[in-house]
Amino acid sequence: MLEVKIEMSVTRLKDVIIPYLYVLPAVLLVSVFLLYPVIFTVYISFTEWDLITPPKWVGFAQYIKLFTDPAFTQSFRNTLIWTAGMLFLPVPIGLFLALIINGVPGEGLVKVLFYLPRILAATAVGIIWQFIYSSDGILNSILTLIGASKFTHTWLTQSPLNTIMMILTTGWGSVGWAMVMFLVGLQTIPLEVIEAAKIEGATEWQINRYIKIPLLKPMATIVITMSIIGSFTVFDLIWVMTRGGPYRSSETLAVTMYRGAFVLFQMGYGAAIAVVLSIIVLSFSIIYLRTSFREE
Repeated sequence: MLEVKIEMSVTRLKDVIIPYLYVLPAVLLVSVFLLYPVIFTVYISFTEWDLITPPKWVGFAQYIKLFTDPAFTQSFRNTLIWTAGMLFLPVPIGLFLALIINGVPGEGLVKVLFYLPRILAATAVGIIWQFIYSSDGILNSILTLIGASKFTHTWLTQSPLNTIMMILTTGWGSVGWAMVMFLVGLQTIPLEVIEAAKIEGATEWQINRYIKIPLLKPMATIVITMSIIGSFTVFDLIWVMTRGGPYRSSETLAVTMYRGAFVLFQMGYGAAIAVVLSIIVLSFSIIYLRTSFREE
């Protein structure tokens, strides 16, 4: 009888422990590669550390320095410009293209052509467009060829023109993604609603204006949120094209964070920027997740 009870207890214990063992590898991975770096970064943001000497606790000094630093103010302003650009370029253009090509012959080919820039590495895109924008590049050559040489510029050395040109470059690569996302949203709209509107005599413009666009609101929220998050975290293209120059005039928060931590070796300052940037991105991520779950 005692042996039976012991065996039953062992069986219950296994039933309790074994499910946790299945998720243990994932918990360890998340802890090592996500939670620990987050905690360590927050700790470093309250210190001065040059990667050589031990970290020195300074409290909120790095955050005070952060919000009084003109370079941070400039990079934050540039990040807001990036945010506006990524909202007013890829989002409406992607929506417009989605409404046009939805259901037309050759839709698949058009989607591939517009989405192709999205799969290119940002560094490769930056190098290509850096050549296009150079003083003797393709853009200035075309302007000179058509007799508009007075419009030629050194596109990447004048602020805020350099930021605007890089936003156009990123927008070129993001329009296809936004278009595909809106096409996915259009496919979820019941055909019966659109057919009923046509029977009632609604024009294509009225169908788009009063049926399709309102029903695309959840997908638009996702596209806008992801665009905002992308604008706050853009780094590689800027670093390749201008390195944040000239004179740090085209830096964004991500570039300022990298420069402070890994160029100037002010790890505490870079960590403080990372914490502020993470809070901003996390806020928009929560909006994205709440919208996604609400749709489900």
